[in-house]
Amino acid sequence: MEAPGQKPVTVEMNGTAAKLLVKLMGDLQTDQPMAVLTRALGVLEQAMSAKARGQRLGVYDPPTGRFMDLVI
Repeated sequence: MEAPGQKPVTVEMNGTAAKLLVKLMGDLQTDQPMAVLTRALGVLEQAMSAKARGQRLGVYDPPTGRFMDLVI
């Protein structure tokens, strides 16, 4: 379902991206590719926004104490 006033667009992707999308659809148990893309783009937007504010968004591994930034 699209938001009011928005039209659908066609997105081309290479084979690697398509395989990853299909894998993530399985992991998330959805048959809706846009559900996966929307979530992924939302996380990227949050990371870029945090970076613009001088903050970091990433993944923390407590056992090792390592932090990996999602956006560099």
